[in-house]
Amino acid sequence: MAEKYEDSQLYKIRHSAAHIMAQAVMQMFRPGEVKVAIGPPIENGFYYDFELPRSLVPKDLKQIEKRMKKIIKGDYAFDRQEVSAAEALETFADQPYKIELIEGLEDNDAVISLYTQDKFTDLCKGPHVTSTGEINPNAIKLMSIAGAYWRGDENNTQLQRIYGTAFETEEELEQHLWRLEEAKKRDHRKLGKELGLFHFSEDIGSGIPLFTPKGEVLRNQMEGYVRRLQTKYGYDHVWTGNLVKEDLYAKSGHLANYADAMFPVMEDEEKGVRFRLKPMNCPSHMTLFKEMGKHSYRDLPMRFAEFATLYRYEKSGELNGLTRVRSLTQDDCHIFCTPDQIEEEFSLALKLITEVLDRYRMTDYKVRLSLRGEEGKYVDDNEKWTKAEAALRSALDKNGVEYFEAEGEAAFYGPKADFMANDVLGREWQLSTIQVDFIQPERLGLKYVTEDNDEDTPVVLHRAVTGTTERFLGVMIEQFAGAFPVWLAPVQAVVIPITDQHMDYSRQVVDRLKDLEIRAYLDDGSDRMNKKIRTAEKQKVPYTLIIGDREMESDSVSVRLRGGEDQGATKVDDFIAQVAAAIAAGD
Repeated sequence: MAEKYEDSQLYKIRHSAAHIMAQAVMQMFRPGEVKVAIGPPIENGFYYDFELPRSLVPKDLKQIEKRMKKIIKGDYAFDRQEVSAAEALETFADQPYKIELIEGLEDNDAVISLYTQDKFTDLCKGPHVTSTGEINPNAIKLMSIAGAYWRGDENNTQLQRIYGTAFETEEELEQHLWRLEEAKKRDHRKLGKELGLFHFSEDIGSGIPLFTPKGEVLRNQMEGYVRRLQTKYGYDHVWTGNLVKEDLYAKSGHLANYADAMFPVMEDEEKGVRFRLKPMNCPSHMTLFKEMGKHSYRDLPMRFAEFATLYRYEKSGELNGLTRVRSLTQDDCHIFCTPDQIEEEFSLALKLITEVLDRYRMTDYKVRLSLRGEEGKYVDDNEKWTKAEAALRSALDKNGVEYFEAEGEAAFYGPKADFMANDVLGREWQLSTIQVDFIQPERLGLKYVTEDNDEDTPVVLHRAVTGTTERFLGVMIEQFAGAFPVWLAPVQAVVIPITDQHMDYSRQVVDRLKDLEIRAYLDDGSDRMNKKIRTAEKQKVPYTLIIGDREMESDSVSVRLRGGEDQGATKVDDFIAQVAAAIAAGD
């Protein structure tokens, strides 16, 4: 299995850098003025929270970095010591946040350990590098200052948080900083507005995107591609509506385990029926399975796919452009099968997911086996959880899939294989998922007739390829920096006549292209030709077609490729063939 981040040398470096940063901050103030809170490694770096006698300003980061490098060069050992709660409380007598943490550890009879480097001691379970000298002083950088409430509770003291990052080499740090700058340029919220793809409006509500005609073309292309591929792979498409009686979610377990993410009840006062906006498709698909009549083992597997709009009550502070919304469209599928069919169905879903991710050039991905954790809401049925985990592990192993485990990431009803893909900037996104569910089918009374003429409960595999259209589109905008492949681009060709006398022929060209389902647009506005060309470039249109006298006379277009390359005069039929070839190649 792949190495966990928490076990890696990079994690130790960043964890140790957080301690070094805390020591450097304490050196900037008089003894007793700094109250230290927590300082963990995170995905791309680390942070530490402080209560300080004054507000930090950006120029302080340079001073802190300078002190950190001096500590690193001191090559101080990270010494670990296990202590009693009483000893720890004495060590941190002037640190109220550490005292609160120690008291929590004491209540749970947990091992209490301290790490010391030079003259700085911190409450910490580790791990760390052997000494500060193992950290490359040229591969650390403090990034920003932010506010953070103690333990994330707005009723607690607001602390100052310093974010930093660290790598093993200076080159890795430089690459990381480049990616951050590039990410700003690729921000899907910025590009979405510039390219005229979608909007958010306070009149509609937070987290509910509005898609323009161009944005809807993108959605349609993305969903249409997956729909066609699913049909090819033997999936049947269904539709199950947006409202569901609350009673169904009580039966499925969603009401007990997922209510926090559901919108409030809508009640039919006359009949006393309570409805919910649908946050998940699975109970609806399982109900459809039941309503379709008695099923034989010969009918299985049955694969129900749906592009369904779902509604989840995400907290306002967690909303983020298209990647975290309240109104979302999921390319969902539920596979009803026998236990013996799990591996074969997993293989089919895996093949489909791989083909889709390859199409979107997301070839760098790994699989996370998401399991139950000690905390969180999970249906209490250890026997079925054990069966589901064993089945999922077996399917992963039989398909030769390398994976890593993550506790606390499972769905409330079963374990998941989550596909974590890296985009062109190396950022990780959770996209596809395959889940094994022994729990909901039984709770909802699903049955099929076995080969022995008995009744049994089918297993349900939950499967999403791109996850949600909105989130995946946000990722793709950034993946391609808005310069979509020809097959996906909302406008594939802009036709620009040089003068009004070339307008009629230009319209004829656009009509010919549209007849062959090439998404062409005629720029017949009053701007000068060069400005129209610049506009097409800013809109990242794959092909700009210039039409003048020569082109009219020869049934041609002068082709200018995205990026500025001038291909010159090309017969219209040859251009059509060129577009078709690009689409077929996924370019």
